[in-house]
Amino acid sequence: MRVSNRIVLASLNREKFEEFNHLLSSYGSIELVPAEKLIRNPEGLQSVERYDTYFENALAKARLANHASHYPALADDSGIEVDALQGRPGVKSHRYATPKPQITQDQANRDLLLSELQSNENRSARLCCTLVLVIEGVLLHSNGILEGTLTKAPKGIHGFGYDPIFVPQGETQTLGEMTDEKKNLISHRAKALHELMLQLKTHGIVLAKP
Repeated sequence: MRVSNRIVLASLNREKFEEFNHLLSSYGSIELVPAEKLIRNPEGLQSVERYDTYFENALAKARLANHASHYPALADDSGIEVDALQGRPGVKSHRYATPKPQITQDQANRDLLLSELQSNENRSARLCCTLVLVIEGVLLHSNGILEGTLTKAPKGIHGFGYDPIFVPQGETQTLGEMTDEKKNLISHRAKALHELMLQLKTHGIVLAKP
């Protein structure tokens, strides 16, 4: 089955768009389009993100974007799960901390997480990503997990979210210290996207220009 290679990303996060755009460049001529260019009220993507699992949140966003744009829609929901905090913040990672006017939401989230851990020696954690693609009536989904540990202070200026405090297993740098090229080889989103593209192939779906 041949379908449009134009895919709308069901997200208002510009940094996430840039990351997915870079990741998708390895899979042929796919045109990723920001939600605000194809959806009349893209703010609605935030209001449907109210469930208790990554899959349900990603599914809600993908369905809304697909219905509103009539294009294939890709959505993700992701988070960090910390062992010492019994898996928190998990699905609540993006809005973990109370917003503060003087700093970004990402920084507020990191500050809260590190303050909760304080001197706890168990720093093990994992970044989790669930992707959902709604395409021509077909629903595909995949998961990616990146194991690692948390630093006691942010390091690096790259990436976003929890990248500056997360060191992947087997590495010595945080994701925030890595180049985009290195991060995109090992990240939880890269793993989930690779699995999703394999599923497209299995289902005989070919993304091609109209």
